[in-house]
Amino acid sequence: MSNKKIVGICLAILIAGLAITILIFSTEPEAKTEGASIETAMLVDVISAQQGTYEPIIVATGTVQPVEDVTLSPLVSGQVIRRDAAFTPGGFVKKNQVLLQIDPSDYRNTLELRKSELLQSQSTLDTEMGRQKIAEQDLNLIADDSLFGTNPLSEEERQLVLRKPQLNAVKATIGGAKASVDQAKLNLSRTTIRAPFDAHILSQNVTKGSQVSQGDNLGRIVGTDYYWVMATVPVSKLQWLSFPKSDSEKGSPVRITNSTAWSTDAYREGYLDKQIGALDNQTRLARVLVKVADPLANKTSHEKMPSLMIGTFVEVNIQANPVADVVRLSRDYIRSNETVWVMKDGKLEIRKVDIVLNDDVYAYIRKGLVDGEKVVITDLSTVSNGIGLRTESTTPKNEMKQ
Repeated sequence: MSNKKIVGICLAILIAGLAITILIFSTEPEAKTEGASIETAMLVDVISAQQGTYEPIIVATGTVQPVEDVTLSPLVSGQVIRRDAAFTPGGFVKKNQVLLQIDPSDYRNTLELRKSELLQSQSTLDTEMGRQKIAEQDLNLIADDSLFGTNPLSEEERQLVLRKPQLNAVKATIGGAKASVDQAKLNLSRTTIRAPFDAHILSQNVTKGSQVSQGDNLGRIVGTDYYWVMATVPVSKLQWLSFPKSDSEKGSPVRITNSTAWSTDAYREGYLDKQIGALDNQTRLARVLVKVADPLANKTSHEKMPSLMIGTFVEVNIQANPVADVVRLSRDYIRSNETVWVMKDGKLEIRKVDIVLNDDVYAYIRKGLVDGEKVVITDLSTVSNGIGLRTESTTPKNEMKQ
């Protein structure tokens, strides 16, 4: 192919490309200013602020503890001759139920000896009273002797003649003998070890045939009427909690859950009982006690509820006192530096708010937001006061179709 033909083909291609370019630019639609403000405004979602009275739920964690926790110890020594079958780890016993019996033989004998000593002392008292009557008769004979004219004995001598010191000594002996009898009876009663309250047996260290002495650890029992849950809460939230002022009152209601051991719909109910007047040394949080009745679900009214286990970690949801005249807003919509994004007249306002309380889900706002205002819930990459905003309800239908 000759050079002329090649040059001709190239020129033809250039001319065709130029013609196509001119055609494209000549047919391009003209930009219109109409609706430009809507296209530059950012599309957001909003919710209406609602002002009212709410009851916050303060969420914390706690540890289950027994209210009554006793290590059994004997007050007398001897050999265990009986152990109740219920006195075993995991067993349940009623108040005053016999747990252990120490051999009472020696203590019965001691009681009989003390009774004998008391009887001897009373016999001595009777004898001494007879001697006192004789001495009193002799003293009256002396006083009636006309040779002396007046009573020749001093008061001290009179007391000696009437055997007052001997009588007082016998009475003292009787008092000591009665005390010995009472002590012997007490020691005999202590050979029977009973449950001081309705209890759950956690440990048992002796059995039939064991030799025990005063102070030995026989086992550990805990009361089944109530358990405590010791929880920690921020000091700033104590003002929103109620504690009972007497034993007949109850504090703020509490719902207890255990996400690791119970089903999602399982819970136990309790109430605030005490506020411990010292902060936790590590967390510097306030410690409170939640009281739970029938923690082991022994009663028929709780038979379908889960039981609490000592030492486990649980979640507590404390119903705080009502907070009046506030706006409740999800904590997800609280922006940095305690601000809220508000849409007003199609513009963004970054509003500083006064939060009186935060719970696990909501923030409760006293100032900075009023009922009915539109709160922006969409996360924006860049924000500044006055930028244009729009919602789907304010966008024209033809723009939404485009």
